[in-house]
Amino acid sequence: MELAYYSDYAVRLVNTEEPARGKDALTSVEAVRDLFGGNQSAARRAADADVTRFRSVRARLRAVFESADKGDETLAVDLLNSLLLEFPVSPQISGHDFRDDDGRPLWHMHLADHPSNATAGYAAIAAMGLAFHLTEYGVDRLGLCEAAPCRNAYLDTSTNRSRRYCSDRCATRANVAAYRARKRREAALPEKTGLAADSAQPSSAHGERPAPRGR
Repeated sequence: MELAYYSDYAVRLVNTEEPARGKDALTSVEAVRDLFGGNQSAARRAADADVTRFRSVRARLRAVFESADKGDETLAVDLLNSLLLEFPVSPQISGHDFRDDDGRPLWHMHLADHPSNATAGYAAIAAMGLAFHLTEYGVDRLGLCEAAPCRNAYLDTSTNRSRRYCSDRCATRANVAAYRARKRREAALPEKTGLAADSAQPSSAHGERPAPRGR
């Protein structure tokens, strides 16, 4: 498992909440377990108390994305470092996949956590994965969706650092909204132009026609 994979843990947790819409999917221990994906051994450690603890870690991870989105690199790094100190991991070499038919292991780095609870294990992996992504690609690769009111977190892996939305759905919605707004402005332009032309015409008081000039 590549280290970059672990950064998805952070995105997955942050996006369980949509603050602008007042939505929160992290309401049960089952929701906590779903966040672990295929790591069922870690998911089984989750208990009811982890719901509150996960929400606390989620708020801190969102603060990292918010700081990065605002261009405050130092604050983003400081917030992430505080999570790394509180939730440490042990990097290990793993070889559970095989390179070829000879059975040679495909060696790769793996993050082994030794948590006292499910939250500590998840937070450790999420923070470390996000740290690897940040240092490898830059703080500006951590973003929040620009399609209001979404504001979901995403990791920009585009070649030209051009990503602005968390999903194709949000990108389409934003483009449609921009197109409609442009059409409304274009439709209003002739009306304004016509009003301006009318106001430029000479007129006499009380709407009377001006008297003809003498010869």
